[in-house]
Amino acid sequence: MLKEFTIHTPHEGFIDITSQVADLVKQYQGEKSLCQVFVSHTTAGVTINENADPDVIKDMLLALNHMVPELDYQHSEGNSRAHVKASMIGASVTIPILNGSLHLGTWQGIYFCEFDGTRRRKVCVTIL
Repeated sequence: MLKEFTIHTPHEGFIDITSQVADLVKQYQGEKSLCQVFVSHTTAGVTINENADPDVIKDMLLALNHMVPELDYQHSEGNSRAHVKASMIGASVTIPILNGSLHLGTWQGIYFCEFDGTRRRKVCVTIL
């Protein structure tokens, strides 16, 4: 099964997409499988992290901005920092499906990571 959904993103930030992915997994109705979430954008990524304390996301953005400073980048579009951050985070995550549900840890959520401005983005979810 392969499904896509669209999200609208802020200038930069992490958007919790756990519920959208979980809803697609419920449609599959499989007992044991794998769920892959893939982002087909070069200035965005996807990650799994804590979804209980919003300060974790603020800290993630702070750390990424520290690790990827403003430099004299050569890319003419002016969004090289977004490309670097997206490569650091990655374009996909895989989550086990157990008893028809995402098998995430107690505090884990799936986050779409926007690094390049307000956009309309696609998220691809594949059940393997």
